[in-house]
Amino acid sequence: MSLDTVQMVLVTVLTAATPLIIAALGELVAERAGVLNLGVEGMMVFGAALGFAAAMETGSTLLGALAGAGAGIGLAAVFGLLTVGLAANQVASGLALTILGLGLSGLVGAGYVGLKREPAPLLHVPGLSDLPGVGRLLFGEDAFVYVGLGLAVGVSWFLWRTRAGLILRAIGDDPVATHALGLPVRGVRFLAVLFGGACAGLAGSYLSLAYTPFWAPAMTAGRGWIALALVVFASWRPARVVAGATLFGGATVLQLHAQAASLGLPGQLLSALPYLATILALVLLSLGRRQGGSLAPAALGRDFTPHR
Repeated sequence: MSLDTVQMVLVTVLTAATPLIIAALGELVAERAGVLNLGVEGMMVFGAALGFAAAMETGSTLLGALAGAGAGIGLAAVFGLLTVGLAANQVASGLALTILGLGLSGLVGAGYVGLKREPAPLLHVPGLSDLPGVGRLLFGEDAFVYVGLGLAVGVSWFLWRTRAGLILRAIGDDPVATHALGLPVRGVRFLAVLFGGACAGLAGSYLSLAYTPFWAPAMTAGRGWIALALVVFASWRPARVVAGATLFGGATVLQLHAQAASLGLPGQLLSALPYLATILALVLLSLGRRQGGSLAPAALGRDFTPHR
């Protein structure tokens, strides 16, 4: 296999991993604050629809991406008001959010089904993007890819190197004690939920603006659920999110190459390969942990109502 072929495979893996990296990092921050949002799939697909619609109407990929992130924030705000403000059940609210997002995406995207547009522009650095082996991979991607990798670094720095990150993690472990210290538990949780929504919406807009630059109903194809699984796979650590998303991207590329090679296996089985790989990774990770050694935030999914 030539060096250029290896480079193209790595580029394909990275692009397949990008929406998962972005969405999973947003959910990781929300879960670190103690909020379990199962509505990632709904926020992603609504972000994909609204982002594509905005880009088609304005001709701007940037405005489309911002619209996608805004769609995620809007749905996340509804979820935050229910779960953080009114202490509604987080699991039920998240599932309802997914259904709402799917419905809204169908409404917004009804007039754009089958339409195509130019994909998000790729970075080109003269003398660097054309380097053999790594040029296209490091200096020839679209802005979404660099945003995803930058988010991984930024979220890791925020959680482990800042006072605000320490407060957020403390709230995710013990909201009652942090509230007794005078910290704004519900405010921090609500902001974490909004950040997760923005990331999910942005990840969805990447699918319709760069990865496959057209709109089709339910085009997220379960990636929101995979992003949720990746947070667990990553043990709530940003660097491991990137590794897990890359694993899924590799499985996706392997599935495509296997179908092109006509191996004689059912197409449905090959299409399920990325999801089976994720499930297998989660099982192996669980078996490898010590008994009772869960790394999840202690208060994850628990409602908090301050006592006055």
